[in-house]
Amino acid sequence: MPTILESHAPHRTTPEHQLVSVASLQRTLDSSISRRALCTKSARIVIIDDEVNQIRSLKQYLTEAGYSNFVTTSDATEAVDLVRQEKPDLVLLDIVMPDVSGIDILHIFNLDQTMQHVPVIVLTETADRDIKHVCLELGASDFLAKPVDPMDLLPRVRTLLLNKHYRDQQASHAEWLEEQVRKRTTELAASREEVVHCLARAGEFRDDDTGHHVLRVGKYVAVIARELGFSPSRVEIVELAAQLHDIGKIGIPDAILHKPGKLDDEQYAVMRTHCAIGKEIIQPLPPQEAALLRSHARLGASMLHVPSSPLLMLAARIAQTHHEWWNGSGYPLGLKGEDIPIEGRMTAVADVYDALSTKRSYKAAFSREKCFAIMEEGRGTHFDPKVLDAFIARADDIIQIQLDYMDR
Repeated sequence: MPTILESHAPHRTTPEHQLVSVASLQRTLDSSISRRALCTKSARIVIIDDEVNQIRSLKQYLTEAGYSNFVTTSDATEAVDLVRQEKPDLVLLDIVMPDVSGIDILHIFNLDQTMQHVPVIVLTETADRDIKHVCLELGASDFLAKPVDPMDLLPRVRTLLLNKHYRDQQASHAEWLEEQVRKRTTELAASREEVVHCLARAGEFRDDDTGHHVLRVGKYVAVIARELGFSPSRVEIVELAAQLHDIGKIGIPDAILHKPGKLDDEQYAVMRTHCAIGKEIIQPLPPQEAALLRSHARLGASMLHVPSSPLLMLAARIAQTHHEWWNGSGYPLGLKGEDIPIEGRMTAVADVYDALSTKRSYKAAFSREKCFAIMEEGRGTHFDPKVLDAFIARADDIIQIQLDYMDR
């Protein structure tokens, strides 16, 4: 019977158990290495050596180890083109050859991005340290002394091919991730645009059941932005943001948006003289109703003020400032000149032109000639002259947008 001490003594692994554990671990490790090595057996190996017998020996050693995909040449002058064409996984390169040396070939490899990452084993009969240093500087991966010993050759080939396979897998995975990011970014951009279009149409639907007004204004603003030299990405975002300029109309009663009745001659003259569509709409209204309609700019800015979204913050600036005048007599802030954000100044031009050139509840559509003439009357009073010049300079594009997005 065991003693108390013996019954409570810790279990000790016997040497036999240790041997079994080590052997099992080694088998697992060998299996893993074997699986990884197997995937390199089909690797393409280019052998460049002016000695045909040396090429034959290298192929024999590698064939016996399970490799089978070889491309060889004993003509150093065709080596670079051969490597470019074959895109190998490994190059075995003799350093001393007539006409073109291995160092010359390495130098070309080093300058060509398509070949910089191909591992190269240099075959050399010299132990000159300077030559080795130059080869390493030019991207050589390893060295083998000639005549080549297969016991040196095979482990180095296997190691370099495994490393190349791993790098290729990593690069492929990174490329896949980049493609997924690109696809997702495209999807998000499309979703963002659709949300903006829906929101813009919601604000405009009660005043323009086609929703084309907001699309035209956005595209007019994009035309102006391109003429002013905005970057493509900035043009894209300002076009979207400008479509939300009248989102505040959601909070305005229908009785004001659809005010019936014809304007008298005096009011019509005022509208033409100042060419302020916002004022054209508001002038005939009682003070209380006019104040309420003016409030759509503040209301829109408040609705769109989302600090985490650059697009909505830009849209908020446009919604609040597109009724400001260059001479400071606009609303709701009474900003003047360049104190008005450039996006607000561009949208002011686009919005007024669209109101002039389309039928509204208070007016018929004006001819294009009359629209441009009225816009000119607002130069330096309602409109920033620089922005108006950019708009007029692209008149052909503006007219094409009118045709493409006309109300039906």
